[in-house]
Amino acid sequence: MPAFFKLTTLSAVRRCFCIIALIALGSGLAHADSAPVSVTITQGVPMETVSASGAVLGVKQAVVGTKLTWVSTDGARVILQDAQGVQYRIATAATDYAPPAASATATASQATPASAGLQPNVGADPKNDHPVDSHAPDFGPNVLVFDPSMNAADIQGKCDAIFSHQETNEFGPERYAYLFKPGQYSVTVKVGFYTQVYGLGKLPDDVTINGEIHTDARWDNGNGTRNFWRGCENLAIVPTNRGEDRWAVSQAAPFRRVHVKGNLVLFDNGWTSGGFLADSKIDGDIIPGSQQQWFSRNTEWGAWKGGVWNMVFMGTVLPPDGTWPEKPYTTIDSTPYIREKPFLYIDDSGAYNVFVPGPRKDSKGVSWGEGQPAGDSIPLSQFYVARSDRDTAATLNAALAQGKHLLLTPGIYHLDATLHVTHPNTVILGLGMATLSPEKGNSAMEIADVSGVKLACILFDAGPVTSPVLLQVGEPGSNQSHADNPTFLYDIFCRVGGAAVGVTKTAVVINSNDVVGDHAWIWRADHGEGAGWNSNKSTNGLIVNGANVSYYGLFVEHFQEDQTLWNGENGHVYFYQCEMPYDPPTQSDWTHGTAKGWPGYKVADTVKHHEGWGIGIYCVFNSDNIYSDTALEAPQTPGVQFHHVLIFRLSGATPQSGINHVINDAGSPATKEATKQMVLEYPIPN
Repeated sequence: MPAFFKLTTLSAVRRCFCIIALIALGSGLAHADSAPVSVTITQGVPMETVSASGAVLGVKQAVVGTKLTWVSTDGARVILQDAQGVQYRIATAATDYAPPAASATATASQATPASAGLQPNVGADPKNDHPVDSHAPDFGPNVLVFDPSMNAADIQGKCDAIFSHQETNEFGPERYAYLFKPGQYSVTVKVGFYTQVYGLGKLPDDVTINGEIHTDARWDNGNGTRNFWRGCENLAIVPTNRGEDRWAVSQAAPFRRVHVKGNLVLFDNGWTSGGFLADSKIDGDIIPGSQQQWFSRNTEWGAWKGGVWNMVFMGTVLPPDGTWPEKPYTTIDSTPYIREKPFLYIDDSGAYNVFVPGPRKDSKGVSWGEGQPAGDSIPLSQFYVARSDRDTAATLNAALAQGKHLLLTPGIYHLDATLHVTHPNTVILGLGMATLSPEKGNSAMEIADVSGVKLACILFDAGPVTSPVLLQVGEPGSNQSHADNPTFLYDIFCRVGGAAVGVTKTAVVINSNDVVGDHAWIWRADHGEGAGWNSNKSTNGLIVNGANVSYYGLFVEHFQEDQTLWNGENGHVYFYQCEMPYDPPTQSDWTHGTAKGWPGYKVADTVKHHEGWGIGIYCVFNSDNIYSDTALEAPQTPGVQFHHVLIFRLSGATPQSGINHVINDAGSPATKEATKQMVLEYPIPN
């Protein structure tokens, strides 16, 4: 049977004219008894006839739709070249991809029916347009790799230059990742928007920063409530400024797998609001100061000193003393089930790998306290290393279809089609707040109902045409059990508006069972470009239809109806932070049936078992006489339980606004006169 080839250019700007030279090399010219090979022209415009070096089998002028057929011996090669000498790859249905370099081997053994279908030509060795050198991968211009042999002043200068732009670049397009190879560094890295700092060691202490990994709020006069979209991971810090490292952040700023050999300060003499700390050890104290809410998981420290509204500690060694209502502390002794986030590291040979930690049950403290934890290393050669300056939805989908893992380097990936994740155990790892933005009313990513996918650190940014969803996990109606190998979602950030007008029906839908979420901020913009009731429209932040779904550290804000709608059985949420939309123009615009507003968290009436810990729901209404009847709506059944629920009226355009109840009709109203209300346990004990 014939082998069918599809021509795909490496660069769209090179599609003007193509010259095809079919050249036999190596074992001789074609023989009549060899298998026929066909090439169909699927891109470009009329191609010119030119001469070619080597033994030319045929040179032909062709237009789109023309099929070239010849016979080939094993070892014959096909080279495609345009008038400027730029060479092109081809892809076969048998292998989906061409071999590396500017040639492709056409052999009888590759013969396959045309019905096998064709895939776009993309890269990952050995069938890749952009072969991955695991010792010196091409991460593109937005990844800075630092070596301890480099001059410290040079490293400092590069980091300072980027920070000078990123410090105030709240909605800009630039994205950066700093990768520090194992060793000692004497630098202070100031971390601005869309910047993430990574150590490349197997353990945090393999990379030591003698200085700081530092985020302050000086750009906004000490107000850290807009210090979003940044991160720090997998290194040690020896603070040289009074023994303190400062991480004055709010949402979407994960601090993971870090060893601070001193104190950690979480504010900058002004408000900060909402952070995430996991798998980290602080030798000294944590000083939250004005930090309003915080979630800490599998952490260790000398002491935690203070808190404002809602601090949740899970699997923490030495959690602070006290509990609600006297102290804003909720403590869960251990983490029921967790895999720590996959991370990039360099092995002893100098090769890059991604380590996928193994699962832990009922865990407490850091995963790396006794050395490298259990898990699996995946060579970077098994990843498709994507770059936003050259990759499209087609190239990314082709890599995923082949079963490649995906490493998204920093940048904004404008997608004209949905990314489909169909293989179990796929790892998709973003660096530097890599951003996926659907452009044509498509979803950004849909994960099939398969086991073991790990999706980590992606910013999903809604596009100008309404999407049905930004991220979907499992098809509607999914019913498979994944209890033995759950899908994990780490540091998932969604944005609707802010950088530009963005529209989506729902941000995230989880249809699969047994999904574990580990940190998410799902945000409809309350400020920035395109932020307005009738512009950045979005109904729901999160809808969960799957059973046995758990979320650690969930932040959902400003959507126009239910912020979170939980339809699945046996859900668990450990820390929830939510602000209702600021911008309903009138109460009639924000009413359903006879109910005023929508809840910040709704558990469907059909659910029999659900449990939540440390729930904070807040309101700021910019118009007069705006109320929500309740902050949290849930079935009144013994299997649906909540522990430590807080509501707070932060402010409003006039005194006439607020939240009337905490849960259903329980709890007093949050008004200008009584801004904060709490329900300690629900159902309320008799």
